[in-house]
Amino acid sequence: MENHDWIGHKIQVRDRLKLFALNILKLSEMIPESTRGKVINYQLTKSGTSVYANFRAAMRGRSKAEFFSKLSITVEEADETELWLDLLICSGLLGKEFAQNLHAESFERIKILSSMRKKLST
Repeated sequence: MENHDWIGHKIQVRDRLKLFALNILKLSEMIPESTRGKVINYQLTKSGTSVYANFRAAMRGRSKAEFFSKLSITVEEADETELWLDLLICSGLLGKEFAQNLHAESFERIKILSSMRKKLST
């Protein structure tokens, strides 16, 4: 992938992660205020928005190694977000289609981010 294509790809990923973070925030308003709901909501909101924040930090990396390091954190946060979405759905707190679509989207995020990280390590 040429440098221009790589930069364009990173910008597209950043924009998709921003939309994902906004959807996580929207979902957080739908989660019940029970004890279980509060715990899942807090963790999901933190990790779901952190994916976007850490990817932006990666894009500002001063070196390939710094980008790789921040991207690795982004992959971990994306995986954690998938975990909280799974728990939310499996707990029965919120079985809405919107949550299920976000869960499916979270798998796509993990694949894309992991693929980017793998390309950097080869």
